[in-house]
Amino acid sequence: MERNIYISWLLDFYGALLTEKQRTVLELHYNEDLSLGEIAEQEGISRQGVYDAAKRAETALCHMEQQLGLLERHIKMKQFFADWLERLQKIEVQPSSTDLLQVLTENIKDYLS
Repeated sequence: MERNIYISWLLDFYGALLTEKQRTVLELHYNEDLSLGEIAEQEGISRQGVYDAAKRAETALCHMEQQLGLLERHIKMKQFFADWLERLQKIEVQPSSTDLLQVLTENIKDYLS
């Protein structure tokens, strides 16, 4: 996954746990695509201050993901349901409850392994 997208996703998951300044800097940089200089001017701080706040925030977000793994779990669940849907769509005839149970069981086993 591209780093900018990864940080943006982490911001969505854990942004509320950052300081207001860190969250604002990352939102402006990653979601609004502003440069560090533009953020510095808008926020009334130095470019170095913006850089430092962004790096501390990125480090904090990555640490939270390492500890909690919410984004990784979200991605796995999304893939699980995409696979599940694809398998269900491949069933050409009206599935009996046994067929459906088998498909669901296989997907759940795949997800858990």
